[in-house]
Amino acid sequence: MFASTISRTPLSTLRNVKLCLTKSSINKYSLINLTRLYSSGKFPPHTVIHMPALSPTMTQGNIQSWAKKVGDQLAPGEAIAEIETDKASMDFEFQEEGYLAKILMDAGSNDVPVGQPIAVYVEEADDVPAFENFTPADAGETPKPKQEESKEEEAKEEPKKEEPKKEESKSTSSSQPSPKASGDRIFASPLAKTIAIEKGIKLKGIKGSGPGGRIVAKDLENVQPSSGAAAAAAAATTASATTSSTPAAATFEDIPLTSMRKTIATRLLQSTQQSPTYIIQSQISVSKLLKLRASLNASAEDRYKLSINDLLIKAIAKTCVRVPQVNSAWLGDQGVIRQYKNVDVSVAVATPTGLITPIVKDAHNKGLAAISNEIKALGKRAKIGKLNPEEYQGGTICISNLGMNHAVNAFTSIINPPQSAIIAIGTTDKKAVPSNVNPQGFVFDDVITFTGTFDHRIVDGALGGEWIKELKRIVENPLELLI
Repeated sequence: MFASTISRTPLSTLRNVKLCLTKSSINKYSLINLTRLYSSGKFPPHTVIHMPALSPTMTQGNIQSWAKKVGDQLAPGEAIAEIETDKASMDFEFQEEGYLAKILMDAGSNDVPVGQPIAVYVEEADDVPAFENFTPADAGETPKPKQEESKEEEAKEEPKKEEPKKEESKSTSSSQPSPKASGDRIFASPLAKTIAIEKGIKLKGIKGSGPGGRIVAKDLENVQPSSGAAAAAAAATTASATTSSTPAAATFEDIPLTSMRKTIATRLLQSTQQSPTYIIQSQISVSKLLKLRASLNASAEDRYKLSINDLLIKAIAKTCVRVPQVNSAWLGDQGVIRQYKNVDVSVAVATPTGLITPIVKDAHNKGLAAISNEIKALGKRAKIGKLNPEEYQGGTICISNLGMNHAVNAFTSIINPPQSAIIAIGTTDKKAVPSNVNPQGFVFDDVITFTGTFDHRIVDGALGGEWIKELKRIVENPLELLI
């Protein structure tokens, strides 16, 4: 739900109108209040449209484009704008009849706070021209979150507390007499000054043997510089040499941060700072899994095309059913560890704008064909930024697969809080294993390195080891997927 601004005019009243986010999320989000402003003599009756919160974590958004222009008629369910949230681009659908009277934030506006006025609509087409000079100021001040208000109050109080200190320091400084400038002047030859700088020798206090007490080079022959001064001189010399060897101007390109990139940075930093993690790694044979995949695809008749990732998603979901403690979330603010009965697998997908994790829900109850078709559809929409919030927010465990990159044998990944585990999948390798059948005494087996990162607050080391052991059992005996 997003905030509404109430203009304080004598004839102002409020009316609730329905405004949907998307057809798929209408059941998830509450109906939204818009500000209905009646004529106060300056503008005809109108409604101010504010920047909506299209996801629970959204605090600001970018207006990518407007689907309507000033004067266009608005119909319920039509998209009036495309807005980039912290994870995806979504259509902003309006659920009222009327006419777009004014666009307050043009396409391309970035970092627009939730609740800020972005447009105005009216019920009568004849009223549209009256809003040509309408400004955001006419819409009223955007309400500030309570946290920001408290911060501002604290900021106002701090200067007041500091004022006595400033006055005290002023009185103290005025009471202290200013030191008299020394009139002593050091006379030294140019050569002596150069030697003093290079060796870090202080000329003050050295008695000169030249005319009028002038310090000459001979006077510095037996003078030893202090260690601090010598180090400073050496550092200055090194810095001078470095500067001279550095190019005059480095060339670079500044890439603006997108909302998605900011969110990724915040979430990953939160995870690395708050989650005490540990790593468990295992090489698991996938020879039987590859044979099962080939056999199923051969008889698919274009109904599906399974990938290794599809089978691994199912294997991870099955493992979480057998070791349910890993299928949990840390909810410290509520004083609980929430252990889920359903297994919703978040699948890391690389997109042009950053990483996103669409979710295969109830993966433990779905067949391989259903998982395959679902992840293909989710991945396709993720890459063009068309996922709905409920399709990427949540999840109980995550899988990150770089197996398609044959240069990546193994890697570690960062937990997506509040989840307790993420499984990193490397590429398929050939490994020599002993064989009593082969005359050479060994055969090559297909193996994949699985790296599990676990949150130690939820999953102890022994339990993490049991989870990996169970995953190994399922992957190496893929008929376990049917049990």
